[in-house]
Amino acid sequence: MHVEPPPSGPPSHRPSWPRRAAAGLLAVLGALAMALLPASPAAAVNVVTDSGFESGGLGAWSCSGQHALVTSPVHAGSRALSGTPAGQDTARCQRTVTVQPNSPYRLSAWVRGNYTFLGADGVAGGSTSTWASSPNAWTQLTLNVTSGASGRVTIFAHGWHGQGAYYLDDVVLDGDPVGGGEEQPPASPGGLTVTGTTASSVSLRWNAAGGDPDGYRVYRNGTLVATVPGTSHTVTGLAGQTAYRFSVAAYNGAGESARSAEVTATTGTGGGNNSGTLPNPHLTGYWQNFVNGAEPQRLSDVHDNYDVIVVAFADQVAGQPGAVTFNLDPALSSALGGYTRQQFIADIAQAQAEGKHVILSIGGELGNVDFGQPTSVANFVNSFHGLMQEYGFDGLDIDLEHGMNGTNVAEAARQLAARAGDDFVLTMAPQTIEFQFDGPYMQLVEEIPHLIDAVHTQYYNSGSMNGCDGRVYSQGGVEFIAAQACILLQHLEPHQVSLGVPASSRAAGSGYVDATVVNRALDCLTRGTSCGSFTPPRTWPGLGGAMTWSTNWDGLNGDRFATVVGGHLDTLP
Repeated sequence: MHVEPPPSGPPSHRPSWPRRAAAGLLAVLGALAMALLPASPAAAVNVVTDSGFESGGLGAWSCSGQHALVTSPVHAGSRALSGTPAGQDTARCQRTVTVQPNSPYRLSAWVRGNYTFLGADGVAGGSTSTWASSPNAWTQLTLNVTSGASGRVTIFAHGWHGQGAYYLDDVVLDGDPVGGGEEQPPASPGGLTVTGTTASSVSLRWNAAGGDPDGYRVYRNGTLVATVPGTSHTVTGLAGQTAYRFSVAAYNGAGESARSAEVTATTGTGGGNNSGTLPNPHLTGYWQNFVNGAEPQRLSDVHDNYDVIVVAFADQVAGQPGAVTFNLDPALSSALGGYTRQQFIADIAQAQAEGKHVILSIGGELGNVDFGQPTSVANFVNSFHGLMQEYGFDGLDIDLEHGMNGTNVAEAARQLAARAGDDFVLTMAPQTIEFQFDGPYMQLVEEIPHLIDAVHTQYYNSGSMNGCDGRVYSQGGVEFIAAQACILLQHLEPHQVSLGVPASSRAAGSGYVDATVVNRALDCLTRGTSCGSFTPPRTWPGLGGAMTWSTNWDGLNGDRFATVVGGHLDTLP
């Protein structure tokens, strides 16, 4: 803080007694008048001290791996914090602050670098984060969070494997500060329940523990099997038709809590207990409700090989968090020489009569849906179910690319599935990086695996990433696609996993591969052949299939994806 120096020069003359008395009386009257005025609300303040790292040390921050305070680049002031991921370490830096329990806060920071993450642990929902890829300029990340009952929030930032250094500056957590105390072990978590089972996995969920936990430890038959930051986890690699006992403990720097009461779950005989309405394997294509240089299409123009057509996208309703709507883009109708709402609805019905599924997607590169407000879940379920009834959509595709509240999205999916019935279809289109860490998409996979029909991850626009074998692979080859899908196959059944790629070189910024490379990746994962330099730990017959963005770009490319990949799917084991 800059403080003005005292004025220089000789001392001023002192006022005479009457003047001093009058000045004192005025001061008293002024103070009395101020006391009688209504108090204005207190403004939120930043509870993070030395948020710009100007003191020259880490202070309350602790970091893993390679990190340093740098003088360039900086966002403001003279210093910023830098971390460089190496090997399996993401150079995570974090600090814990004391806050008002169960109160709203706004976290923000300026970041720079490839795949830089900002997040908070100890908030409602357990943990939340967002990220940006901005290697050449500073960009601000923001999160609205609600503190937990413990009154302590851990702010963190980190980079990602093989992506170089990241930079962090001007970290702000706006809200009401309070005093802290000596850390104690957390309370035992309660409410442990089984949320789903498959032939090889059991999904668990529990209530957040009081007492500022850093995370939770999951025990199977008394043996530690996982350490997780949030309040859900799917235990995989289990034998079919077998009973298991599970318990959970919370922990922090002061120790571990007592374990929760045990629950028992028995694995199934095969397949999984998701709705299973999609054919296996299946070919999925996104259909664009807008004009951008790809081939404008009626829904009836989509190549017959597509089994699932994902309509992109629903629109968020202004001023109603969570609520969505859908209307045909007038520009698309004009480009087609006229395409009415009634014709579109008739095309959906005809596609369904041919055995296809037509679902509506939320999100995309430019869109988002606000699931962070208390009313978001009800607004979303009511509005989306209304669209299903109005247009005849079979279900929901989640393509939220700008961060989301995993707890609320999972609850919305549960309520929507219950209202829509057994034929409800749920798919997801995460970006590649989403399954490189325990973010909100992994939370959905762990909380509602029994509802998921397919996860068609976007294996493009990502750069290099770690594979399931710990090696870094460059995007654009069979090794990259197979090694990334292998990660998700550790958490879901094979029929729930689909490979997502662009339909042409113009359909994405990077990561396009020819359809024959997709076929090689399918063979690698299902047969163990054509894998290039990647060696899968096992094979997964019954893989879900493949997805492309989009049917419109595929149409412009002569429907090569639909014919080459679609024709190959039927040959898979």
